[in-house]
Amino acid sequence: MELIDVITSKENLNRAYKKVVANKEAGGVDGMKVEELGAYIKENKDEIVQSIRNRTYMPKPVRRVYIPKDNGKMRPLGIPTVLDRVVQQAIAQPIIDIYEELFSEFSYGFRPGRSCHDAIKQALEYLNEGYEWVIDIDIEQFFDKVNHDKLIQILREQVNDSTTLNLIRKYLKAGAMEKGLEKATTSGVPQGGPLSVVLSNVYLDKLDKELEQRGLRFTRYADDTMVFTKSEKAANRVMKSITDWIERIFS
Repeated sequence: MELIDVITSKENLNRAYKKVVANKEAGGVDGMKVEELGAYIKENKDEIVQSIRNRTYMPKPVRRVYIPKDNGKMRPLGIPTVLDRVVQQAIAQPIIDIYEELFSEFSYGFRPGRSCHDAIKQALEYLNEGYEWVIDIDIEQFFDKVNHDKLIQILREQVNDSTTLNLIRKYLKAGAMEKGLEKATTSGVPQGGPLSVVLSNVYLDKLDKELEQRGLRFTRYADDTMVFTKSEKAANRVMKSITDWIERIFS
């Protein structure tokens, strides 16, 4: 089966719908509420599925909101419509199944059966082993700066289905509605929908694999990565080389 057939299968869509309803999250720019979603899908299911398969489905812009961060700054979120949230979830589920077998065991963010506590536990193990110098890698505004072409290129290594990649690119470029004005999105992965965390893990898996290839001890949770070394000299050397690598690969 093509991946788009898996995405639009009755079983996968039903699972996605139940997930969205269970989360009871806020609606998007069209004002539709989760409580109204079931009746809408029942009436328009065939049309929705057909439009996804023939590439005419058009995601709506996300609703831009801001939430405070620990450092006092504001984090932008993109809230999809409830229908787009179901479609995103339906895309994310089989992609997660593909990549779970490939992701690093030291990647803990937004993955089944893994948590921030697991990342902290791994970090404590490194510290107890004497790896007490820590390089904290926080890619500035990562979710806002993801290169769409590079992301699609990385996805194509495992997701060899042009209709699925076309649909994902539409979501990346769907735009955002803020204060009544629609803004185009030429880069980045809007935080707020179920697809964003999956795509960010796919993108940053390249960093995980680079760290593994170098034999470094690390943990990653979403876009926060910590690398552990035994000396200041090693920490400075790793920080410079990894910074150079990130700027070369991700910029």
